[in-house]
Amino acid sequence: MAISAVVRPVGNFSRGFFSHWQSARFLLHHPSLWKYVLIPFLINLVVFSGSVYFGMDFFNDSVVQLIPRGEAWYWATLYYFLWILAGVVTTVVVFFSFTVIGNLIASPFNDLLSERTEDLIAGQRNEETFSLVTFGRDAFATLAVEVKKISIFVIMMLALLLLNLLPVIGSLFYSVLAVLLTLFFLVVEYMGFVFSRKRLNFAEQRRYIFARKTTMLGFGVGILALLAIPFLQFACIPVAVVSATRLWCEDEGFSSDDADARRG
Repeated sequence: MAISAVVRPVGNFSRGFFSHWQSARFLLHHPSLWKYVLIPFLINLVVFSGSVYFGMDFFNDSVVQLIPRGEAWYWATLYYFLWILAGVVTTVVVFFSFTVIGNLIASPFNDLLSERTEDLIAGQRNEETFSLVTFGRDAFATLAVEVKKISIFVIMMLALLLLNLLPVIGSLFYSVLAVLLTLFFLVVEYMGFVFSRKRLNFAEQRRYIFARKTTMLGFGVGILALLAIPFLQFACIPVAVVSATRLWCEDEGFSSDDADARRG
């Protein structure tokens, strides 16, 4: 695998950013991949809905019900202001936690989704029959890797919070570094399914990513943009997995258009 990449900052950024929209179309045109998307989608939908419901219920029981009420307009204003605040806080929490929790739940299926996507693009046929034992073993290994990556990310984010103790410039440094760390985590998270399958160690993964800085930056920004759009969070995870796999395959000299032509 060649580590070098053509230096075209704008074009490479656009390639990474718009890869998600192209991958969404790729998913729609390949129904054989849908089963790897549907199961984690339903699980995440239940988790997402339950988190929002219990979060709002907890806020109502623990905070809003403790507020004194009266007939004056300012009591009503305070009551509705706190409910709006609850909605904003819930949205922020969901935004930052959905990728972590959603990826953890969907990771075994994402591994299969990435593998089957590569098979389709490379024009290979997967003859392996489904085995619950094999799936369980692979799922456990994938979950272990996900827990490790997420733990490192959370620890690093907590460490960055200390920058806020610096006067004036601390908050600025924290904001910039937190965004950059989040983008790097998103790239490693979704490219990780391919990296793991190809048995790349972390040094090789880092070289691959930094040899394609603008492409990977566009890739990460594209994911962040999808996560910021309400209800698209559910589609973001499988689309990002397919995008990462397609970017890898393109670097290896395969393309989905070539695969479709071969099957046609």
